[in-house]
Amino acid sequence: MDYVYWGLIILLFIVAFVGLVYPVIPSVLFIFAGFILYGFLFSFSAFNWIFWLIQGLFVLLLFGADYISNIIGVKKFGGSKAGVWGSTIGLLVGPFIIPFLGIILGPFIGAVIAELIVHKVELKEAVKIGFGSVVGFISSVVTKGAVQLVMILYFIWVI
Repeated sequence: MDYVYWGLIILLFIVAFVGLVYPVIPSVLFIFAGFILYGFLFSFSAFNWIFWLIQGLFVLLLFGADYISNIIGVKKFGGSKAGVWGSTIGLLVGPFIIPFLGIILGPFIGAVIAELIVHKVELKEAVKIGFGSVVGFISSVVTKGAVQLVMILYFIWVI
């Protein structure tokens, strides 16, 4: 039965990594679900307050990395708050409108449209800002993936 239990825990961790490219999947909740499932199926004894504190700090790091990389990506390429908001909305809506490619095209199109409407920039400038939103998204995925991996490795080390 242990193999089935571990299979479920690993499946939760895999879904968390899928959530990196599909932001509608709350990655961190699946990681914590893996921790809690381990506790119920095996034991919570390894999870002291230090474990939960460190994992909580990693969660804050995840949220911060997501937000900051999007802002840096858009602003570095000349965008404004409108571009950041457009990129964020596109990131959430894009995968539903354009399956698979929407994860990249959504933030791009969202930032471009927002900059064109709000700041009336030229199309060339808006496209550059849209490209920045994609760069921000990709750097966010890489950063969050690394943090999630560290969270899981710390979990394994503790147990």
